[in-house]
Parts: sequence; structure tokens; C-alpha cells
Amino acid sequence: MAVLLDTTVLPRSDRAEAFYTAMMSASVPSRVEHEDRHGDVHARMDFWQLGASDLFRNEGSGIRLVRTPKHVRIGAPERLALAVQVIGSGLFSQGGADRRVHTGELMLVDLTAPYEFAWTGRGASQAFQIDYDDLGLSVETVRAAARRLPSSPLYELVLHHLTVLPAVGDSLQGTRSASMLGAATTQLVRALLSSAAAEDSQRHPSMSDVLFTRITWYARRHLTDPDLGPARIAAEHNISLRYLYKVFSEHHLSFEQWLIGERLEGARRQLASPASRYRSIAAIAAEWGFVDAGHFTRRFRRAHGLTPQDWRRLNQA
Repeated sequence: MAVLLDTTVLPRSDRAEAFYTAMMSASVPSRVEHEDRHGDVHARMDFWQLGASDLFRNEGSGIRLVRTPKHVRIGAPERLALAVQVIGSGLFSQGGADRRVHTGELMLVDLTAPYEFAWTGRGASQAFQIDYDDLGLSVETVRAAARRLPSSPLYELVLHHLTVLPAVGDSLQGTRSASMLGAATTQLVRALLSSAAAEDSQRHPSMSDVLFTRITWYARRHLTDPDLGPARIAAEHNISLRYLYKVFSEHHLSFEQWLIGERLEGARRQLASPASRYRSIAAIAAEWGFVDAGHFTRRFRRAHGLTPQDWRRLNQA
């Protein structure tokens, strides 16, 4: 987590300007109006980088953010934000629609269009921000979803996920898993928006996408567990083995081959690491679930075109 702003360490006269600078660095250009126009501004802004996406939390005294057509013309990354109101309630306006966003509710903001958002007194909001290119949905789909987010069967799941995301993000900062968490969250948001924008008959593929994301996220965190296999994964996600295989087949994958590929990739990274220079290839293979060193060598060469020994020699020369 990076602390972008903490007004408790700033002179009162500098807080409004510092707030504006921090807000512009974390989000898109907009006009900032403070409830206390004489500068009694209280705020803390925290920021988590999660691969290509990010999480931004703002807590403090009353504000009003106005993104005008002029701001849109100035240009900014084509992004959207899915925010949860953590403290207080806010008034959000976009596309001719006004709504009150209460504590514990989601709000979808299309950052490529004008909008207004404000709260009075103390409030807090945290937003997961994604580029449209990474989301893979059209602007039309996003805007259709914005009008009916609570209709999605994924609403409560995504709400809970975003609520606990800061604590999880703190524990993963600086690791490869932080990017994986961002990618998994993007998948969840995509499924939420797709299901909210679609007719009921079109929602089931999105549910499968969510389950696939949860399973692959779980499996990647436990790749070195000796007992990680289809039976354990199915039990952890309260599904049958048959349905587990069906979820992967819908993504044109074999579960077993996907798991072997992920473990081979983990072993490949470890073989190239200076920290593993003095570990035997057999020990590294066993750690990643390959008890037969000969089988590991054959699979590794088939996947990467080199034997494990040649790969290690190439990367640790």
C-alpha cells in the first residue's frame, strides 16, 4: 500500500492543494470542491497497485468531484471504476441519472464520461480501477450494467471481495500474487457487468467464468501442496469432479494438463533463481509435484524445448 495523502501531517493552508494533486495522480482529471471552502480539509488516500489494475481508497471530509466534458476532452486513460461506499453515503450522477449510494453499496463509474460524486461530513469510498482494454467489454455493455448492478447474482460476492481487498492487497504487495489478484478481480468485475447487462438466459456463462477464476486463483496459491488435485479442488469449491472438468472444458482446457503446465512454470522459475543454485533438480521437481525426475525432465523438455539442466545452466551462467 502507498499512502498518497495524509492531511494530519500537513499545515491546514496546504491541504486543499495537496488533496487535488493526490486525487489527480490516482484518478482522472476532475474539479474538486470541498465542503469547507475555507480549507478545513481532512483526508487520507491509499493506493494499491495490482498489476494492470489498481485500488484507490479515499476517506475524509465532505467533497464534490465534478468531471466535465472539458475534462473528458483533455484526455485520460480509458478506464472505469467499480467503487464501494465504505463510510457514509454519496450522491452520484452520470448519464442523466442521479442515485444515492449508501454504505455497503456498489457504484460503477465510467471514467470516459462526465460525472459528479459528492458526500457531506465524513465519508469513504474505495474504487477498483480497470482499463477498458483489460476489461474486454464495450462501453455500451458497461453503461447498460451500471443501471442494474444489483440485479446480478454476483453483486454480493463482488461487494464482499472489494470490501476485503485492501487487507488482502497489503499482504501481497511486492509479490507476483498481487498481479494475479488484480487479474482475478478484473475477471470478477467482468462477470458482474456481463451478467448485469445481459438477459437472464445469458448469465450462466459468466457464473462459470467466476468459478474458473476462483479455482485457478486457489490452485496457483497451492501449487506446491502435495495433495493438490481435482478431488481437493472440487471439495474446496463445493462442486463435483464432473462439474470441475466441465468448467475447464468450457475454457478449452484439460484440468490435469493445465495443472501440470502451471507446476512446470513454477519449477522453471525456480530453476532460474540464484537462490536455488545448490538445490538438486530432483528436489525442485518434487517440490512442484513431480515425484518421478525422469517424467519431469520429459515434460519440461516438451514444454520448453530444453532439459531442466540446460535451462538452469543457461540462466545461471
